[in-house]
Amino acid sequence: MKRTTTTPPHTPDPRRWKALSILALADFVVILDATIVNIALPSIGRSLHASTSSLSWVVTAYILAFGGLLLLGGRLADLFGRRRMFIGGLAVFGIASLAGGLSTSIESLIAFRALQGAGAAALAPAARALVTTLFAEGPERNKALGIWAAVAGSGTVVGLILGGVLTSGLGWEWVLFVNVPVVLAAGLLAPRLIDESRAETTDRSTDVPGALLVSGGLVAALYALTQAGDAGWGSTQTLGLLAAAGALLALFAGVESRTRSPLVPPAMLRLGAVRGANAAMVLMSAAMVGMFFVLTLYQQQVQGYSAIQAGLAQVPLGVVLIGLAGAAGPLVERFGVKPTLLAGLTLFAAGIAWLAQITAQGSYLTEVLGPSVVIGAGLALAFVALTVASASGVDEANHGTAGGLINMTQQIGGAIGLAVTTAVTTAGTHGVADASALTDGFRSALLVSAGIAAAAILAATIALPGAERRPRLRPRPQVAADA
Repeated sequence: MKRTTTTPPHTPDPRRWKALSILALADFVVILDATIVNIALPSIGRSLHASTSSLSWVVTAYILAFGGLLLLGGRLADLFGRRRMFIGGLAVFGIASLAGGLSTSIESLIAFRALQGAGAAALAPAARALVTTLFAEGPERNKALGIWAAVAGSGTVVGLILGGVLTSGLGWEWVLFVNVPVVLAAGLLAPRLIDESRAETTDRSTDVPGALLVSGGLVAALYALTQAGDAGWGSTQTLGLLAAAGALLALFAGVESRTRSPLVPPAMLRLGAVRGANAAMVLMSAAMVGMFFVLTLYQQQVQGYSAIQAGLAQVPLGVVLIGLAGAAGPLVERFGVKPTLLAGLTLFAAGIAWLAQITAQGSYLTEVLGPSVVIGAGLALAFVALTVASASGVDEANHGTAGGLINMTQQIGGAIGLAVTTAVTTAGTHGVADASALTDGFRSALLVSAGIAAAAILAATIALPGAERRPRLRPRPQVAADA
């Protein structure tokens, strides 16, 4: 029997902090899976007799499905139930992880990685929407989002470390098996700790044309960017796909302006905080992913690190990120979103610029550790501020959509950053074996990442409004529907 209740906004759920722990952990494995497989690729290739081009699809398939379906996943969560989509996404993600680890061919592994991405696209925006639903906007939500960002933001770094440890100790299959107990525990606990919530509306229709257009456009754009290094930036494939992506996204904008139930409500996009947060997230993610890519290559090709050593070298950065992100919520409350974000992005850009001073003879302690600490501090402040801003002023009915949007821009930014830094690195190191020449190429790529981070500062300064100008949509009462 279905029961519908209305929960006053000022009545906090006593289970909310326990719920936050499983929501953050679930989002952590989603972020983790974008990087944990990378270090296992050589082992996967040997085990499944896969070519280099086939191995790239183990990563690409996940990115395409995840990034392409995020907006749809967020909107479906708002319309049909955030807890329902969270648990359903967990189930798909867990089954795909188990099946992927049991794969005996590269083709089946790629298919299950795509299914993993689809599950992640359902659970990630739903999880984030549940956090913003459980915690009222203000100091408590900022604190919760600080913890959320600390856990989720560390996923990229932990993925680099855990991927090497699991692959070396237990085999490549365990970079996928490790997800299963996490999602199983989260799926069992969710019904006990989280009430169902969804948008208060009688119109549950889904914008199918809009969903197809935006998913197609994003998949085309992401594929073009992830394959540009091999196909060439001026190739017919890259330019054709980018043109197709632009056309599909333009059609999507036209459809959204006319449909009764748009996938992305125009009122949400009129919020300066939402626009500014997503603009800054694209650029920050591009700089971050590019920086990690180049640093890993430098440590393995110049400094002679093993995969595990390269992963462990990121521990100080991860520790600073996790430790400071947990305390960043009160900083946002005291100083505001924009000052905190600008401080974080400035530290981040400065840290990458410092890292770009690496030399072929330099050591980890003298040339990498210091910049890593500064970068970790900057990312901690920036991640929390962006997470708060991306939901600031958003009607509760659209929390899932806002979560899907900020996750989508993060994925797009990462794909752009990887494509750009790969092109710069390849141009600077192609056919070069000398350590000094390799380092010159890596320095150039890091300076490009620093420039992108500086562009994020500019975007945030221009696009993100101050507190006094922040628009606000009228809040709606929470509606819980327990099946």
